[in-house]
Amino acid sequence: MKPLIVILGPTAVGKTNLAAHFAYENNGEVISADSRQVYKGMNIGTGKDLSDYIFVDKKIPYHLIDILNAGERYDLFHFQQDFYKAYQDIQQRGKLPILCGGTPLYVETALAKKQLQFVPQNKKLRESTAKLTQNELNALLRKLKPKLHNTTDLIERERTIRALEIAQYEQKHPKANSIVKANIIFGIYMERQALRQRIKERMIQRFKDGMIEEVEDLMKEGLTYDELQYYGLEYRFIAQHIKGELNKKEIMEKLLQAIRRFAKKQMTWYRRMERKGFKIHWIPAEIPIEEKVIFMKSKL
Repeated sequence: MKPLIVILGPTAVGKTNLAAHFAYENNGEVISADSRQVYKGMNIGTGKDLSDYIFVDKKIPYHLIDILNAGERYDLFHFQQDFYKAYQDIQQRGKLPILCGGTPLYVETALAKKQLQFVPQNKKLRESTAKLTQNELNALLRKLKPKLHNTTDLIERERTIRALEIAQYEQKHPKANSIVKANIIFGIYMERQALRQRIKERMIQRFKDGMIEEVEDLMKEGLTYDELQYYGLEYRFIAQHIKGELNKKEIMEKLLQAIRRFAKKQMTWYRRMERKGFKIHWIPAEIPIEEKVIFMKSKL
């Protein structure tokens, strides 16, 4: 079994290009860990950059991109299952699996020691909690999971009830171990001001490339304003623009702030992964890609 190579980092630092370059030189294939690149037709807004997978004279194989129609829902359980299938397929063909992405929760779920489980709805639990307040639901969840990491489960009622269902189910059904036996994690980082400028330049280019038109096309295919909100960032603000709530200048300003905040949250998540025991080999984004590849090879 070859180790799983992981390339993570904040948005706009060049993860995909590095993954493709490393795959080219090491007989590898790339598995995307991006929560929105799974959707067809969502290309510019998600930074899919499929041209990055054409390296020199070869198309680098990639997985978990364009596997769903926009509008379909996707969750962590299905991502982990799809990741395992791609990982095993790559291993069985003697290739090197390379996980690349900027959705921290997806990355950590792929590397988790235990497999997630499909948890059916619990009718009795839903009936018994129907009249409880949000604070009472939160108290129940904290009792079941004293070391609760995902505090967003404490904000929205439906999400809290779902978290209770999962916590109760897991008490009675122990999780299976992960099928990933070894991994080597590389992180790409960029100094704050340089990253802020890179994010701005990339955002401007995406608007030039037709990001607003992409969202308009998605709406013509049936996506609603509410569904676009679900996909966040670019899709949320452009939907507001199409509704007439924001002008183009306001979109640019709000989106730039939101993406910069997202990049900061990504780095916060990765630092927390390190505190949990994940070893990340950090590489400066500004060094030539050939030097990055040499450094990565030295860790194999």
